[in-house]
Amino acid sequence: MNNINTILFDLDGTLLSIDMNDFENIYYSSLSESFKEILPKKDFMGLLYNSVTAMVKNTEHRTNEEVFMEAMRSQVKDELDTYTALFSQYYETGFKVLRNAVKDTKEMQLATELLKKKGYDLVIATNPLFPKTAIDQRIEWSGVDRSHFSYVSYFEINHYCKPNIEYYSEILDSIGKTPEQCMMVGNDALEDLIAGELGVSTYLITDHLLNRKNIEIMADHMGSYRDFLSFAEGMPSLV
Repeated sequence: MNNINTILFDLDGTLLSIDMNDFENIYYSSLSESFKEILPKKDFMGLLYNSVTAMVKNTEHRTNEEVFMEAMRSQVKDELDTYTALFSQYYETGFKVLRNAVKDTKEMQLATELLKKKGYDLVIATNPLFPKTAIDQRIEWSGVDRSHFSYVSYFEINHYCKPNIEYYSEILDSIGKTPEQCMMVGNDALEDLIAGELGVSTYLITDHLLNRKNIEIMADHMGSYRDFLSFAEGMPSLV
């Protein structure tokens, strides 16, 4: 704990108070609706699943955007431009419907503001499966101050996805930090706590706890939003 000067935060279910079941239901329904003129929902969901899976499984140093688009191209061939345009239109205009799934909470806003004042470097380590505009919208919905975060993982720039440990290694390399200097705060028992394998301290947020594979929880700390705010209050000032 004495060496920690950087806090990495997951977004959905952590900084952004959201029920993931609600989020996914609204997201998949609204996104598939955008493609209904060219593809039935079942077929579109298969197309999307294959492309996202390609990103998650990728171990090569290629951006998530490159991997996603290559997977899309292999399925839709010369219609890729049409699909790309519809995706862009959705994220610019239709994605905002997800705002309805966000719950109002202040604890993480207060905690990040406090940690910033205490001199900690703050990072948003969200799974970069979405384009920048969709991630930026969700950061805005969370109510945290975007300017407090020196780094955000994005679909367009990051080369790996959670739970690949290389995702965290890339972030640490990008911000010039060692694992011992960092703490990862998230709500997913696998995707967020796996950072601990690098030597990163971990804090599991329990309000929207995800443990889809029912794995043993290996967290250095765990608690609710309110607990984390108290934890932040107790962290030493670096300034």
